Amino acid sequence: MPDFADIPGLSELWTHTRGDSRITVALLDGSADIERGCFQGANVTKVNSYWQQPVELDPKDIDAYREIQNSDEKGEVRQSKLKEAIPDALTLQILGAAFHATHVFSNIFGQPGTPVEGIAYKCRGINIPLGYGTDYYIDPINLARAINQAVDLGANIIHCAACRPNQTGIAHELLEKAVRQAQENNVLIVAPTGNNKGECWCLPAILPGLMSVGAMKDNGQVFKFSNWGGQYQKQGIIAPGENILGAQPGTEETVRSKGTSCAAPIITAISALLMSLQLQQGAAPDAEGVRAALINSAIPCTLADTEEVERCMLGKLNVPGAYQLLTGKQLEAVAVSTTEAKSGDTTISVSEVILDEGSVVTPQENYTTGYALPLGGRRAEAINAQTMIKASSGLIAQDSKPTATAQPVANDIMPSARSNMIYALGTVGYDFGTEARRDSFKQLMPAVTFNGTQVPANPYDARQMADYLDANLYEAKSLIWTLNLELTPIYAMQPVGAFADDIYETLQNMLAGEVEAEDNEDYIERVSITGRLTDKTVKLFSGQTLPVVKIYSPRGMYGWTVNMLLDQAIESVRKERAEAEEEAIRKSLRSFLQRVYYDLRNVGQGDRDRAINFAATNAFQATATISEAVAIGMELHSIEVEKSPFCRLNSNCWDVKLKFFNPDNTRRAKKVYRFTIDVSDLMPVTLGKVRSWSVPK
Repeated sequence: MPDFADIPGLSELWTHTRGDSRITVALLDGSADIERGCFQGANVTKVNSYWQQPVELDPKDIDAYREIQNSDEKGEVRQSKLKEAIPDALTLQILGAAFHATHVFSNIFGQPGTPVEGIAYKCRGINIPLGYGTDYYIDPINLARAINQAVDLGANIIHCAACRPNQTGIAHELLEKAVRQAQENNVLIVAPTGNNKGECWCLPAILPGLMSVGAMKDNGQVFKFSNWGGQYQKQGIIAPGENILGAQPGTEETVRSKGTSCAAPIITAISALLMSLQLQQGAAPDAEGVRAALINSAIPCTLADTEEVERCMLGKLNVPGAYQLLTGKQLEAVAVSTTEAKSGDTTISVSEVILDEGSVVTPQENYTTGYALPLGGRRAEAINAQTMIKASSGLIAQDSKPTATAQPVANDIMPSARSNMIYALGTVGYDFGTEARRDSFKQLMPAVTFNGTQVPANPYDARQMADYLDANLYEAKSLIWTLNLELTPIYAMQPVGAFADDIYETLQNMLAGEVEAEDNEDYIERVSITGRLTDKTVKLFSGQTLPVVKIYSPRGMYGWTVNMLLDQAIESVRKERAEAEEEAIRKSLRSFLQRVYYDLRNVGQGDRDRAINFAATNAFQATATISEAVAIGMELHSIEVEKSPFCRLNSNCWDVKLKFFNPDNTRRAKKVYRFTIDVSDLMPVTLGKVRSWSVPK
């Protein structure tokens, strides 16, 4: 594609908006080189992911990669030369991701007057590197972490460049959970369908509710490598994906690329423009509204576009149609006048949109920083042209770029820094880190007798390890303790401070409870931990890298002895309703616990998730709250969490709503119980009285 302006309707849309700094786009990709000239003056930042360490690249490797990658050599020959020039496979993978991310980022945020002018260059951008190396880049846990981080940083749109091949359309539960939470938080996720040449799928693009993007040639024909099929047919559209101009790391030279990864940023940027338009009209950004407008306006392909129209999915990008569906008006260019201010050799154009009433609104940005300025009535606060000249010509220091944790947003409201507090549920595990550490335990642990035969100790046997630590608690410090969701470790736990010994003892007791028989009253099904997430990581024996959570006190560490909790809960209910049936109560309680365990699992980092996890931590407390519903055999229908509109000073309050229904008569009204949880402290706390009411559905 020679120019983005060749996309039908985009030039007309640009006369309405080139973006708004209150709209944030998060790029989940490699590490973009945001020092390039096209990003100077752009409101873009990079966030180093907490689950990995940044990698410094040798400029010589960057130059070698660029020279070979941009050569006329064919694919296999090019790859062979790249491997010869850059023998280290990890470095080669990191370079590929960095070039990819820089190209994509420039398509969205490249500034005017530079080699690459982005489509929505006035929006705010955050680059969150997914990982350093192919395995980390497409790892579903890292994808989930990055999506959660983007939501926490206030993203309106998440552009996920990763494409993890998938044959089932089913993702790791943590990834599905992260996507669902983003959607619940009014965040649009855009992802390429992939270049696997057929009815093939990728994660996360195949997940329901995403904006999936395929690619077409400059002549309008669909690329045969562009994936299609499955859920794509319900949510995928085709966008230009050939000869897309973009920036490269380490140079001001541009390059043209093709693929679904080049088409997807076009949809992301246009989505940002449409959200900016919503803000201009006085409405809040509506992720699903923008997605629906793009999907429902797509132009179906014909046989002239592709031999198999299914490859086109829902159809081609239709900017005028999306605009009309979103606004109810025809897309037409508005009159634009241009005022030029000059200083030396610097020329700056200030576009002014002429409104129907004749009033003038100048672009709503401070060009020094890219921050939003509040509007006064229908007229924006005017921009000082001399300030713009100084910023453009380098006279104003550019080292005051906004940080990822303190970004101005609408009405100059500063969001709080991202919390590092963790309140998570899971199971306790342990790891050795190295063979030497494992073998040292094997030598020190006593032999065991099995069927009358004495055999060497097995340090991987949790029961043997729990017994050994019970007699030698000091050895607990030599293990890497992990919190797992099912079989997946998500955190490494590091006891610290004056109560470290007590914490290690608690971990040992939890491990011992987990290996008990399921009918034993001491059997522990789940545990909760509370601590602070650090920027440190630890490498497990398997090679997996985990973020470290520091635990300062046993306070908040609970082992769910389910059988004992059920017995206590039943006694509590009977005090309220003597006629309550024990079997119905057990069934309802188990339904409650199962729902929390298996459907609402999360990593316990976001405020919303910490509220959910705390609400579910003590089944006895929850049952006392919902005794009326449990006593008559009602079962949990759903758990909803939303920001509480009322909260005490300096607190962070969330309303948790438990909705129960009668499984024997679904036509009966549902019962809702609401209680408020304050998650401002490391240990969440319940506030006020529980309120309850009935709802028809």
